[in-house]
Amino acid sequence: MPKRLAECRVAVVGLGLMGASLCMDLTRNKLCREVRGVARRTETVLQAFFAGAVDLATNDLHTGVLGADIVILATPVRTIVDMLAEIGPLLWPGALVMDMGSTKAEICAAMAQLPDGLQPIGGHPMTGKETAGFTAAEPNLYCNATWVLTPLPRTSAETVTLATELVEAVHARPVVLPPARHDRLVAAISHLPFLLASALVHAVSEVGQDDATVWQLAAGGFRDTSRVAASDTRMFMDILMTNRAAVLAQLDAFGAQVAELRQLLADADEDALHAKLAQSQAARAAWTPRSSSPIAQSSAINSQLPGTSNQKPT
Repeated sequence: MPKRLAECRVAVVGLGLMGASLCMDLTRNKLCREVRGVARRTETVLQAFFAGAVDLATNDLHTGVLGADIVILATPVRTIVDMLAEIGPLLWPGALVMDMGSTKAEICAAMAQLPDGLQPIGGHPMTGKETAGFTAAEPNLYCNATWVLTPLPRTSAETVTLATELVEAVHARPVVLPPARHDRLVAAISHLPFLLASALVHAVSEVGQDDATVWQLAAGGFRDTSRVAASDTRMFMDILMTNRAAVLAQLDAFGAQVAELRQLLADADEDALHAKLAQSQAARAAWTPRSSSPIAQSSAINSQLPGTSNQKPT
């Protein structure tokens, strides 16, 4: 495995929003030796090639990954899991195998079954849009985004370093986490909000069945709160089904919060209700500046993971 990204042949499997956006960054900024794109649909293969997003485009997995130094799987989560079982024999020893899936426990478990000569590391860039497909892709999608890396016990320090270099090359911020911790946290800040947005749209739709004027009145607040309900449902089915326990726990926690708010309103307890809402307002205000500044990894996290004992926090 080459030590530096500039020496690497990179194959990205899946040319939707996430995979194609990464290809655009790698190709246009000449960050690596070669960028290959693999997609199932011939239309997508042609779009990627003629847009200059990749140096080579194909719908044949074997052709796309043969001789690649880095292989990045950017398909829906359960497709990644299935593909990991297929891709191992196609890769040269020493190749880095990475993914961009939104849940990590099942993917990392599948990565553990890869042939011994391969170097796996999970990945999840914390960015995206509610639109999907190659036409939604854009360069600089990852700029200033947090990008979670989840090494396995077998992952070498050199692999962590190379994966970190790739993440930083597209101006994202690497954060190292264990898979289970990642899944618990994203259930709260990503998967739960999707379900809440979906439930909100359903609730308003029921109001609209009796009085369609509600849609004329819906404005910025409803648009912002419901935005993620427009996300790719196939993608989210994979996410929810591979992170069920964590998502169910967050739904229960949210249900308790809603029940408390309902009781305060039913009791007309204005002081307690105001205090509760003010706490939420303050918590969000405190988060907003943190969300746009570099994230420091704790040495405690790094010291628990393979290949990171000598890594400085980023």
